Amino acid sequence: MHSLESESSLFKEYLQILDVSVKKPSIDALKELISSHLAHIPFENISKIYYKKKLNLLYIPTLELYVEGIRKYNFGGTCYSNNFYFNRLLKYLGYNIVLCGADMKNPDVHIVSIVTIENQEFIIDVGYAAPFFEPLPRNLSTEYQINFGIDKYILLPKDCNGFSRLNFYRNNILKHSYVVKPYSRSISEFDHVIKASFDITATFMNAILLVLFGKNSSKVIHNFSIIEFENNNYKKTILPDENELMKEIENKFRIPKEITGESLSQISNYNDAWN
Repeated sequence: MHSLESESSLFKEYLQILDVSVKKPSIDALKELISSHLAHIPFENISKIYYKKKLNLLYIPTLELYVEGIRKYNFGGTCYSNNFYFNRLLKYLGYNIVLCGADMKNPDVHIVSIVTIENQEFIIDVGYAAPFFEPLPRNLSTEYQINFGIDKYILLPKDCNGFSRLNFYRNNILKHSYVVKPYSRSISEFDHVIKASFDITATFMNAILLVLFGKNSSKVIHNFSIIEFENNNYKKTILPDENELMKEIENKFRIPKEITGESLSQISNYNDAWN
């Protein structure tokens, strides 16, 4: 357990990585934090596989290891680590925030945060590999839509239970959905789901996915595909082998080739984890 002083030091380093100064909680300050997170800290599962192999880690990294991984190797994480530690950072900065579970095909396989600010509720999700640059409003009377290249995200008004559904479309085909349950949860309530995500058959132990977003751009490496989007220009490149994959991950995401190689050595069959 870290002391409050050491945790404060880690959160200050986290903010330095984001290149954001401490500001009084506000919607504008929150937007800045979110967009900076999407630009600086990738959704990626290289670290997940690497830490399992090297440290036998079967849970999200500690805050210290999470920040160290970003600083040393340009890691980020999957939804559990990215969303949980961003939740804690916002709490450290004084935001009124709760951690919530979200259901997909199975219960609680995703986590998000809900921030209440200026008498409004917003969903915060920096762990879905999606261009959610701004807080997503919960108090809707009509659909809230985000268009980004060939992708479209539609957040529906709350249902009769107060749940929020977000639908993800690619080329106008529904690919994924999740339903946010607006109840405050502790990270320990997700222990079984997180541990299951390290199983040898789990999705992100058998695929590679890295994603970063700029305001009008994105770069994605999904298995042997590079997908780049900038100012409405879309480009897809297929890589021939793992050597080229390691080079491109280092080139586009600055994760060292030797680190990526350790992770790739654990994958026997690349599955389709994202399309």
